Amino acid sequence: MDARDSAGAHRSVRLLLASANPGKLREYRELAAGFAIAAEGIPGFRDLPQFEESAPTFAENGAGKALHYSHFTEEIILADDSGLVVPALGGRPGARSARYAGPNATDAENIAKLLREMEGREGDARRAEFHCVAAIARKGRALAVVSDSARGILLKAPRGANGFGYDPVFFFPEMGRTFAELSSREKNLHSHRGKVFRKILDLLMARAPKAVF
Repeated sequence: MDARDSAGAHRSVRLLLASANPGKLREYRELAAGFAIAAEGIPGFRDLPQFEESAPTFAENGAGKALHYSHFTEEIILADDSGLVVPALGGRPGARSARYAGPNATDAENIAKLLREMEGREGDARRAEFHCVAAIARKGRALAVVSDSARGILLKAPRGANGFGYDPVFFFPEMGRTFAELSSREKNLHSHRGKVFRKILDLLMARAPKAVF
């Protein structure tokens, strides 16, 4: 996909990603590869006033984050909030997935807490979904908010060395492996974030070459 400037020349669209999570940044860059889109982190992101992701829903956090950081640049901001939803735990970890075991918890610590809470649960009680809500915004105006999910089953022990977050315990029946056992290409094809990014692409393609770029 590409847009054209007023002279008719091709130019790529640049999305600035509102995240310091290296796994998330890597996935978005991989997802953008092959399109006329440059997905990059916000320059000086850690030096900007940080958005507090304290809302109880993915949508509020994702949209709020995109709008917040869109005030610091003229370019398009892409932000998302995503996490694991376990019905048997009342929806936890949910919007607190990245901080489930504490404000500075590691992926391993979050997984360990989740597995402790899942002890003794079998069958359908181990069903889980990854949810993602992404938003794009520019100069304080939301351009789009989209969402999608991926369904799986929680294992009792981690498997695989790829991915990040809860990927090692998220078994994806369609592929017969955990997200952490999939290649980047396979995960991006089936994951909640991959589905959301493709929706964003469709929206950007529909708007090109309008002035939003």
